[in-house]
Amino acid sequence: MKNKDIRSKGEEELTGKMEEMRLELIKLNAQVATGTTPKKPGQIKQLKKTIARIKTTLNEKGRVSK
Repeated sequence: MKNKDIRSKGEEELTGKMEEMRLELIKLNAQVATGTTPKKPGQIKQLKKTIARIKTTLNEKGRVSK
């Protein structure tokens, strides 16, 4: 997901997308922990970066909710 796409979405949409990505990241980390190789190894790094981008955008808008 690109920065342009993230900034154009609303707060609720971003929060939902972030939760979805976190669950996917947990699944991928579990695969790595059990010793199986993920289909796309670079996807873990990409998910982490996208989650950080979403958090940054929400923080800039002043709407960070934990």
